[in-house]
Amino acid sequence: MLPSDKAINTDFIISCLNHVHIDTNKHREGDRAIDMVTFSHGGDIEELRAYLDSLGLSLGPTEERLIKENSERLIMWRDNGVLVGHAIWHASNTKQHPDGEPREPEDKQILEEELNVEGDFIELHEIWLSDTHRGRGYGTHFFEYFEEMVKEKGFKSIVYYADHPAAMSICFKRGYRYAFGVELDGITGERARYYVLAKQF
Repeated sequence: MLPSDKAINTDFIISCLNHVHIDTNKHREGDRAIDMVTFSHGGDIEELRAYLDSLGLSLGPTEERLIKENSERLIMWRDNGVLVGHAIWHASNTKQHPDGEPREPEDKQILEEELNVEGDFIELHEIWLSDTHRGRGYGTHFFEYFEEMVKEKGFKSIVYYADHPAAMSICFKRGYRYAFGVELDGITGERARYYVLAKQF
């Protein structure tokens, strides 16, 4: 259970920071094989659906809509051609959601007043990596890739609503600011309060 928004649990934050080993030798060749992951935009939504089904997960209606509106929002992670993870992103704004609905007052306050994010930004809507491929530095590689993509598109901020210690650990180490917490439905379908992480360029 995550802490209340009035008292950030520093033990939880520290445990996140210690959760993931960052592979600093990702480009080294020679004495050992290096696991590598590739990222591609778009792809077969049915392949993604089957992949999620195999993990006991499902593609939610919001995520399906985001992908069908613009397939570039889906980033497939592959290890030697095999789908091992994915991410979904979209442009957003501190005033309203992509569907035009006004942003909730609590969410807007966290973004603008606590994290200093105003106006347009890129939201990392969802990220998932199969258990069998965690601990290889793939998450770190992805955030390096994703941050460059956001800058190339001319955006100044990334916002990510997260509760997974591994992903949060990477964000903390990459200088993301954080606040707690917004109530959301997660990829597993359970509603919970999430940390809001933001990085500005």
